[in-house]
Amino acid sequence: MLTIGLTGGIGSGKTTVADKFAALGIDLVDADLLSREVVAPGTPALEEIANRFGESILTSQGELNRKALRKVVFNNPEQRQWLEQLLHPAIAELIKTRLQSCISSYCILVSPLLLETNQHKFTDRILVVDVPEELQLERAMHRDGSDESTIRGIVEAQIDRETRLKSADDTIDNSLPLDSLDGQVLKLHNHYLELAKTHERT
Repeated sequence: MLTIGLTGGIGSGKTTVADKFAALGIDLVDADLLSREVVAPGTPALEEIANRFGESILTSQGELNRKALRKVVFNNPEQRQWLEQLLHPAIAELIKTRLQSCISSYCILVSPLLLETNQHKFTDRILVVDVPEELQLERAMHRDGSDESTIRGIVEAQIDRETRLKSADDTIDNSLPLDSLDGQVLKLHNHYLELAKTHERT
């Protein structure tokens, strides 16, 4: 099956774009949701994280406090590397399984770290949702309630905008007025439907 990798920096609007494809009947595999599954209460990964960073990294319900963890790891490359080595292989296995379950004409893998990890190897084309960095920061701070230094740390941990755009087969400009998004998505959707027909024959 034709698989499109949808990515973009934090605050770029990946989820908004992905939801528009879903509304057109396309199955989504969301790597961010899968990353939550692998650290759900009772999982070995969550136990390892709590052992390394302490119980303060957990909420009162025993769930991972992602905001607290984010502050620790995105300002500490060594801790971030440890976390990635723990989680990325488990997330990759889940992605592989979920992609095999897609039944729509083509499938979209939504991932903020598509290009920073080996997740791009699961895809046939890469679609980048692009916005200028300052707009990224503004949107991400408004959405997450995180301070600017934390968001900048995340931006710096992700692949830079220029490299991301060079890796793209397709792009969506999400700095334009919201009503332009539907047209951009529909145009790509029709393109992917045509590509999916060819993909099936090869």
